Amino acid sequence: MSNRTFTELPPLSLYVHLPWCVRKCPYCDFNSHENKTDTLPETEYVDALLKDLSEEVPRFWGRSIVSVFIGGGTPSLFSANALDQLLSGIRALTALPPNAEITLEANPGTFEQEKFRDFYRLGINRLSIGVQSFDNKALETLGRIHSGADALAAIDMARQAGFDNFNVDLMFGLPGQTITEAANDVKQAIQCNPTHISYYELTLEPNTLFAKYPPSLPNDDTIGDIQSTGIALLAEADYERYEISAYAKPKRRSEHNSNYWLFGDYIGIGAGAHGKLSFSNTGLITRRWKHKHPTTYMEAASTQQFCGGESYIAIEDTGIEFMMNALRLVDGFGINLFEQHTGLALQPWQNAIEQAVEKGLLSQAGYVLKPTDQGLRFLNDLLEHFMPTAQVQRSYPKIQMHLSSED
Repeated sequence: MSNRTFTELPPLSLYVHLPWCVRKCPYCDFNSHENKTDTLPETEYVDALLKDLSEEVPRFWGRSIVSVFIGGGTPSLFSANALDQLLSGIRALTALPPNAEITLEANPGTFEQEKFRDFYRLGINRLSIGVQSFDNKALETLGRIHSGADALAAIDMARQAGFDNFNVDLMFGLPGQTITEAANDVKQAIQCNPTHISYYELTLEPNTLFAKYPPSLPNDDTIGDIQSTGIALLAEADYERYEISAYAKPKRRSEHNSNYWLFGDYIGIGAGAHGKLSFSNTGLITRRWKHKHPTTYMEAASTQQFCGGESYIAIEDTGIEFMMNALRLVDGFGINLFEQHTGLALQPWQNAIEQAVEKGLLSQAGYVLKPTDQGLRFLNDLLEHFMPTAQVQRSYPKIQMHLSSED
């Protein structure tokens, strides 16, 4: 039995994974699968999603869903009819509030004007557009199926369809990229006037084509200059940096991802989707993930055995689990929020906090802890302070953050 005591459960979000894409990008380590046919098994997959959700409902009965994120893959490949069936089922099963943030990932190569008008009519009120770059040469290197002109056209179509809240996804540190080329991407994104911009460094993840055949990337000094130049340009254009890679216009932060970063709870449905739930009756925090391959996942609909595995967050691991998320936030977090979202007092981690403050990685003002500029830049060094002292070889989960396609 856990020693946690929840006085208040954290907010609860819903993540829906649609795993198909047109072509697998060489840097992508997400659970995505190329669609090698002319059609998608939309009806079968949506039926499985809703059965999956119905199995989850008893685990969070009585709690409200505050946001929905439909990620992938490339969810915009799905038809409006399929997404209508999906959202209607979600609303019926969860009593989703009418003003809840509902985000759909979309890639420029899949935009159709009428289709996106229909998406907007369904109640999808936020798009995350996977631009990555406006430079045609960079896009070709990244294996994207769109051009810079396609990206601009997609943003225009999104606005014409009625979307006044959308994210543009940009990468920097691309193969052979110069400071000027990266800055031009940021300037072009700013000219498009999205409400939110994700600006993050390309990393070579294991089990990707780029990991197997590494491209030549800019050196660390150049990447540092690229990032600082981009941050300055975004600040000048009134985009507030509120997380390491997230920049938003006033009052336009991503509600869904903010809940991740503040160690909120989330249900994950779909092939390979992960979830995290806290339970006030037992004091436990669980992680659950679904069968990874779409075919296996859909086959599970006949038995409604969608769960591929489950684990529990140990008391001694809670500090690092929380900090891995919350210390990505520029404003940090309040001590009371740590206690509400973990069910634990912060006191056992006080020595780690004091050491991080002493090294200039963390600052404390009253009851608020936040990373310094150095702490944001060297986040791994900051997080090391919160690793369990009795260190047994542990593997901490990589949680897929979906601000955008981030394929």
